[in-house]
Amino acid sequence: MIRAFDAFSLPLLRWFDPEDAHRLAIQGLRLLPQVRPLPDDPKLAVRAFGLNFPNPVGIAAGFDKNAEAPDALLRLGFGFVEIGTVTPRPQTGNPRPRLFRLERDEGIVNRMGFNNDGADAVLRRLAARAHLGGIVGVNVGANKDSDDRVADYVKLIETFAPVASYFTVNVSSPNTPGLRNLQQAAALDDLLAKVIEARERVRQNAGDTPVLLKIAPDLTLNELDDVVHVARSRRVDGMIVANTTLARPPTLRDRVRSKEQGGLSGRPLFRLSTRMVAETYVRAEGAFPLIGVGGIDSGGAALTKIRAGASLIQLYSALIYKGLGLVESIKTDLASTLLRTGRDALSEIVGADAPTITAEDWPI
Repeated sequence: MIRAFDAFSLPLLRWFDPEDAHRLAIQGLRLLPQVRPLPDDPKLAVRAFGLNFPNPVGIAAGFDKNAEAPDALLRLGFGFVEIGTVTPRPQTGNPRPRLFRLERDEGIVNRMGFNNDGADAVLRRLAARAHLGGIVGVNVGANKDSDDRVADYVKLIETFAPVASYFTVNVSSPNTPGLRNLQQAAALDDLLAKVIEARERVRQNAGDTPVLLKIAPDLTLNELDDVVHVARSRRVDGMIVANTTLARPPTLRDRVRSKEQGGLSGRPLFRLSTRMVAETYVRAEGAFPLIGVGGIDSGGAALTKIRAGASLIQLYSALIYKGLGLVESIKTDLASTLLRTGRDALSEIVGADAPTITAEDWPI
């Protein structure tokens, strides 16, 4: 079914503006038959952040911003879904056009600007599907015009704790002015202290909800030192590495669209984001697991990210070029690797190449 869906949808969606195509994809997912997914190979199961993931392949925030299709995505074989970024109040985001395909590079540039329906609408959808189970994380951010961005994050933690499998504190989008400043040590320490405090405050009624921190790939190593130190001292449950990049590698072939303002994702981000996974892994020293995201478009790429230090991975941009069949392809390749090497779990290879990767020349 997925192959047939890809064969029909991928060529069709290319005829549409990228944002219109995305809207059609969400609507198409909502219309898919409610078939039960094939069971995952038990060797692909991952335990992280106190949660049991059936497989390590998740869909990154930005695809299902408003929690319109999390269950359809889970049925398609994802091990977990991250919705959002959600802000307290509805937000239209930046003016269109704001999403650009770099076809020759299999990349994407976006400057969406946290467009979403707002907390109330998203909460209603998540509450309505809460009985269905599955791991659905909530990526949270601040409104662009907020007078107190930290208070926005706190409010969202309190609001979504009863329905979120985990939280992602997004301070790394390049498309909300000043947001990345929250990655600076003092500001980040204050933010995480208040977020964790809010999580503890609602724990009795909402249960224990893991808190993850999503960072930019554009941090210097000194800045990364500070971020990981703060994350460890505030006892976050994990980190997601990494968001889109403002850098433009000289190898990009689409010279016109690559000049658009916004964050670059997809294949051109792979080397930088993988390096940042490895750098974060060696600094975390096992204090918490990592989710690796950025340019994963094959089983080999997923394996590289895991060996760099990621316990779980997330996709988004590659789906635009490879289709939903990529999910099963990656899972099959990972299971085959475990079988071929005689390993019982992916955890046995997490971070195996991190020391080697961090010793290489910096990716350009």
